[in-house]
Amino acid sequence: MKNKFLPVFLAGMWVGLSEFVRNELLLKSHWVSHDQQLGLIFPSSPVNAIIWVIWSFVFVGLIFVLLQKFSSMQTTLLAWVFGFFMMWLVVWNLDVLPLSILPLAVPLSILETFLAAYICKALPRAKTA
Repeated sequence: MKNKFLPVFLAGMWVGLSEFVRNELLLKSHWVSHDQQLGLIFPSSPVNAIIWVIWSFVFVGLIFVLLQKFSSMQTTLLAWVFGFFMMWLVVWNLDVLPLSILPLAVPLSILETFLAAYICKALPRAKTA
C-alpha cells in the first residue's frame, strides 16, 4: 500500500503545482480578460483551489489505474484526452474557454500528464529495486 501511496501523492502534488503555475501565473490574464468580456469574474477563491486539488488527485488516480493496463505513452494520451481535452471541449461548448490559452496550455498539459505518469511508473520500481 505504501508503495502505491507515495507515487500517487507525489504525482498529485506535481499536477496540482503544474495547474497552479499554468493557470494562476502564466495564463491568468487570458482567463480574467475572457471572463470580463462575458460579464463574469474569474473564480480564484479557496474553494476553487480545493476543487482543483481534488481534480489533480482524481486525475492522477486515473493515470495510476491506466498504467496497470497500458504503456506510459498510451496512458499519457488516454489520460490527457479524459482529463484535458474533454474538459476543454465542455468549457468551450459553454463559451467560457479562452481559446488564446491553448497554444501554451496544450503542450504544458501533455507534459504535465506525461510527468505524472512517469512519477507513478518510475517510483514503485525505484522502491522495489
